[in-house]
Amino acid sequence: MTENESQEALKQRLGDEAYDVTQKAATERPFSGKYDDWWDDGIFVDVVDGTPLFSSTDKYDAGCGWPSFTRPIDDHNLTESADYKLLRPRTEVRSKNANSHLGHVFDDGPTDQGGLRYCINSAALRFIPKDQLEAEGYGKYLQLFDN
Repeated sequence: MTENESQEALKQRLGDEAYDVTQKAATERPFSGKYDDWWDDGIFVDVVDGTPLFSSTDKYDAGCGWPSFTRPIDDHNLTESADYKLLRPRTEVRSKNANSHLGHVFDDGPTDQGGLRYCINSAALRFIPKDQLEAEGYGKYLQLFDN
């Protein structure tokens, strides 16, 4: 959301689901999100303000119904807080700048990659393909694909 953008304008720009997920901490239905079964090279940014969040190089199939990542592009772009809305405590993940609700992080990810699973709503993300990173102003993230 830009500084002068109203909540109504943001809702109009994002659509109902992305607005409810990012602004009201809703959760999309499992296996319904665009990026759950998405394997193209590129980065995922905050749908609200475009902050780079996750890379396809860290995405994996956790079988949980939401896009899962082993780590963020930059820890400084996220905030984490305790979430007690369900029976079991969880750790909520938000984008730092826009304060968008993204999803949750769990400690049941691949142990050989740090053991974390960032379980993220597709509706909170926008995908920038690798071949469009430069044109969209994300050229510095091309280095993520050098291997």
